[in-house]
Amino acid sequence: MNPPAVGRGAAGGVSPAANSSAASGHRIAMSLARTPLFDWHSSHGGRLVDFAGWEMPVQYTSIVPEHRAVRTAAGLFDIAHMGRLFFRGPQAAEALEALLSNEVLSLQPGQVRYSLLTNDTGGILDDVLVYRLAHEYLLVVNASNRLKVVGWLQRHLGRFDVTLHDETTTRFMLALQGPRALELLQPLVPQPLSPLKYYFAIETTIGTAPAIISRTGYTGEDGFEVIVPNSAAVELWERLIAAGAPAGLLPCGLGCRDTLRLEAAMPLYGHELNEQIDPLSAGLKFAVKLEGRTFPGHPALLARQRDTALPRRVGLRLAGRRIAREGSVVHFGGSAVGTVTSGTFSPTLEQSLAMAYVTPAAATVGTQLTVDIRGQHEPAEVVKLPFYKRVASAILLSPPLIAFAWNALFPQ
Repeated sequence: MNPPAVGRGAAGGVSPAANSSAASGHRIAMSLARTPLFDWHSSHGGRLVDFAGWEMPVQYTSIVPEHRAVRTAAGLFDIAHMGRLFFRGPQAAEALEALLSNEVLSLQPGQVRYSLLTNDTGGILDDVLVYRLAHEYLLVVNASNRLKVVGWLQRHLGRFDVTLHDETTTRFMLALQGPRALELLQPLVPQPLSPLKYYFAIETTIGTAPAIISRTGYTGEDGFEVIVPNSAAVELWERLIAAGAPAGLLPCGLGCRDTLRLEAAMPLYGHELNEQIDPLSAGLKFAVKLEGRTFPGHPALLARQRDTALPRRVGLRLAGRRIAREGSVVHFGGSAVGTVTSGTFSPTLEQSLAMAYVTPAAATVGTQLTVDIRGQHEPAEVVKLPFYKRVASAILLSPPLIAFAWNALFPQ
């Protein structure tokens, strides 16, 4: 999931080498789910892989040009594999308030908020985005966790007057990301989009199709995520491709989605987040409101916030160009102090970067560490997150609010 400058969409990235049963580029099992754009991806060079049970494009040409298109112009992503769960009924807000780590009752109309679902021990079941719409609430969840989350929610919703509708397979979702996203999407939408604030959404139309448009994303750039009925998916995609090509827009796969989110220090479920990792260790305290409310895992997190020995998620900049892959052991002063969760060579910064969990003594910015990469200890320095930060003026926030948001999201 993509928090503001952190999951996900709601999140949904993928390591290019992970979850792939199609390294040769051949078709994969027909039992996998497909988005409405499957045929388009197949006919336009998309290399399809198995991601969380969906047949998704990992890239079209190669990761680096797609990555750079998002940073310099725009990239278009099929993210219809992400779960879209709608909550309807008089107690929808109360139900979500009781189940999510972040506040729901305080959401303004149209507001989107990053939150977490936690188990009884405080571990992260999923990181999600919750939308307050005009007559319902929407939860966008990670593709790999959708069925688990639906089952968990159904077990907890019985005491509320609310119904849950999983519309993942009947609605399409795309992400248009990059500095030219606004100018490319605006001609298709009757309402002005420039006043739409970061992490807010509008209900509108695109052509004759109803649409939900949010100013959210999982790349570290300005951009939008758009939900429309499946029947409108191909036409919307092709209109954006045609309009954006002269501006440098490229269709993008999950491969560059992963390198983009890592540069922006956005945690990925299954890497930085899982059921054994708590939000406080993950640096997501901003998404956990403990005072005056309760939710599953609340007692455990209330006790854990006083634990000064918790591991901490940090950013690492390696001295060389070798990549610290997930699972690489981090050393400090001759002792193992942590483990890498994600690593890449940054196309934007042209440096080898990684995120890791380390002990508090090794977590201070500027600390010199080493990472064991296939038996060789590579020098690395703890650096402030995020690694990459876009020019904030692209988003309609005041400078003090921007500073507040970044400091809250990436405390050091």
